[in-house]
Amino acid sequence: MRHQRTFGLDAGQLDELEARIDDILPEPWDKGTGRPKSLPLREAIMVTLLCKRQNLTEEVIADVFGISQGTVSGIITEFTPLIAQATEAFRPDMDEARQMTRGRLALVDGTLWPCWSWENARELWAGKYRTTGHGSLIIGDEFGNIIFVSDPAPGCDHDMKKLEGEVEEILDIAGSVIADKGFQGSGYVTPVKKPADRELYMREHEYNDQISSIRAPIERAVAHLKTWKILFTDYRRPLNTFLDSFRAAIGLYFFELSF
Repeated sequence: MRHQRTFGLDAGQLDELEARIDDILPEPWDKGTGRPKSLPLREAIMVTLLCKRQNLTEEVIADVFGISQGTVSGIITEFTPLIAQATEAFRPDMDEARQMTRGRLALVDGTLWPCWSWENARELWAGKYRTTGHGSLIIGDEFGNIIFVSDPAPGCDHDMKKLEGEVEEILDIAGSVIADKGFQGSGYVTPVKKPADRELYMREHEYNDQISSIRAPIERAVAHLKTWKILFTDYRRPLNTFLDSFRAAIGLYFFELSF
């Protein structure tokens, strides 16, 4: 099986993740007594990775592994926080991000992690994207390296609101920050918006093209991050599980890069 394409990790990376999870399990996965587990530890991890990488329905994953949908749901519920914990050290925190950003050119971009529409969670509606989800800001450098990913906020929050707190503190010490039109008024370098009473001048078009060219690496980096399709396609599991799934997927992205 092509582990990298299917699960997002190759066999060696899967070995390392399995060892890390085995270390933090509260008790051995298979005690050798009592009712046997439906899957070995490695395959239980693979079930969860398949969910994060491909965002398949639980029924399809159940068919792949020859177990019930309920068992798949239970495994994903149990192992998602474990993966988030096992990969936590690979997710850049604010202090690390500040060190990497200090005095340098920084690129910032907002994105949406889509989810199902929930009647009791109207705050997830993101007018900019015309769908529901959670939003984050991503900081990167001119080479397309992601430096920091903010925790998800309700989709209704504007990028300028999401800027408050950790992201703003990180960008405050950058040498220069380039952002999109949603950050106008922040003091960052942003494209020129079209005035209501005229078309953009040629020099303004050329300026915007230059900004877009400089910002291209962060957009490509975000697209690569979303190869973990749990972040790219509608999140179907209960909303109260999203934060763990988000942190697990972000952790897996940086875990994979560490190799």
